Amino acid sequence: MEAACLTPEDFPDEDVEVWPENWGAYVLFSYMRTQWRAGGMGVIGLDYGPLQRKMDRMNLSAEEYDDLEGDIQTMEYAALGAMHDRGD
Repeated sequence: MEAACLTPEDFPDEDVEVWPENWGAYVLFSYMRTQWRAGGMGVIGLDYGPLQRKMDRMNLSAEEYDDLEGDIQTMEYAALGAMHDRGD
């Protein structure tokens, strides 16, 4: 946190519940926390190469794969909104 000039006080003290049906997407999204692409304008999105490699190792059906990828894209879009303060 120090490298980013952040302190524990910079984060709200609230619990967030993850519904059981979203747990897999949450864990995968957390795994991807170091896989953001950035350019001159800041963060632009997740690197889908590592995401797909990880998902390929999860023994998912085609439908589960598509659903999980969609969940990650939804979370990515919301995270980008927060990072760029779009309010999405």
